[in-house]
Amino acid sequence: MKIGAITNSFGVQIDGDNLPDLVRDARDRGAKHIELRQTFLGNCETGKGEDWRPVIGNFQSLVDGFPDLSFNLAMAMPCLSGGVDPKGEMFQQALTAAKVVGREAPHLRLVDPAPQDKVWERPGDIPEEALSVADLAREAAAQGITLSVENSGQSIGAIALLVAKCREQLSEEEGKLLGVCPDPTNQIRRQPDTDALGDLEAMPLDMFKIVHFKQVRDGQALLDVDDGDMDCARMVQILDSKGYTGPAIFEIPSHQDVFENLSKSFAYVEGLS
Repeated sequence: MKIGAITNSFGVQIDGDNLPDLVRDARDRGAKHIELRQTFLGNCETGKGEDWRPVIGNFQSLVDGFPDLSFNLAMAMPCLSGGVDPKGEMFQQALTAAKVVGREAPHLRLVDPAPQDKVWERPGDIPEEALSVADLAREAAAQGITLSVENSGQSIGAIALLVAKCREQLSEEEGKLLGVCPDPTNQIRRQPDTDALGDLEAMPLDMFKIVHFKQVRDGQALLDVDDGDMDCARMVQILDSKGYTGPAIFEIPSHQDVFENLSKSFAYVEGLS
């Protein structure tokens, strides 16, 4: 795994043009990958919602300053409701930014924040509008961009079902670039009666595009990744046994001591291998 951080963890610290300083701090703590999360990008973005736009020159300067790090872009979009136009300006701008920050391996993660009525247990449960993810993946693939999908209201297994069904509409090459961002801790908080790590273990390796680590204890978010409700040792064992070597992002809460908390989190999980 390639351990990393996400910029929403730096919410307290972000101020105008200081994102490079925060990325440097994360790198100095051991991060090898940075996930650049929309709304937590300082002067690399303008606007919100439909008016969001990347500041491409600032993105370019940011990644050029860290040739030893890899990056991806994460965006909130209503991708499960058919609410994103693959040819629309916002999605195209996100693809452009993903190519800049991702260099030779661009990756755009889409998180749909909309609440879900029920968890999909069978392919037939997936609403037709959610299958529009295939259109987004096709457009991303045409530009050489990996697309991963997440929604905290759906289980890892449900999103894997969606990806498998969307891949049926895509060519083999396009399908390889569509996958999942599994976050088992989200699942144990939102769907405690499901088997999050069982879902993780059942998912084929080629669907893993980026993985999130976080921790809760008695349902409450911890400031770092440590012992808690999520069995991190088993999670690491599953990832290692599958041969997963991609980014493992530590999505810990924003806090004034976030960099010390990152250091503790990295050391804890690395000690489990």
